[in-house]
Amino acid sequence: MPTLSIIFGIILVIIGIIGYFGISSESITALIPAFLGLPITILGVLGLNENRLKTTMHIASVLMLLGFLGTIRGLLKFFSMIGGAEVERPAAVIVQAIMAILCLIFLIFAVKSFIDARRNK
Repeated sequence: MPTLSIIFGIILVIIGIIGYFGISSESITALIPAFLGLPITILGVLGLNENRLKTTMHIASVLMLLGFLGTIRGLLKFFSMIGGAEVERPAAVIVQAIMAILCLIFLIFAVKSFIDARRNK
């Protein structure tokens, strides 16, 4: 799970940097995925220590849950956009949708990991 946190964190940082420098450098909000990805990456590195694993992965999961909840609107707008609706700032909607999906995938893996750890006790 720590390796997954590092991977997802790095992906979020890259998405944030691309969103800011490649799409919309006029708004600091384009870096929101990076602002989430950096602590997720740090928690993943800290989680490589077995003594910190449980705490760091629970914190990472809560952060990803908050990230998912904060991007649900963007995901819904993305589906509307696919359906042909006009949306304001389509690039931002796409970035939010990608972030929402990444957060959700991470949460699914985290819950599975927590369940497996509980069963193996």
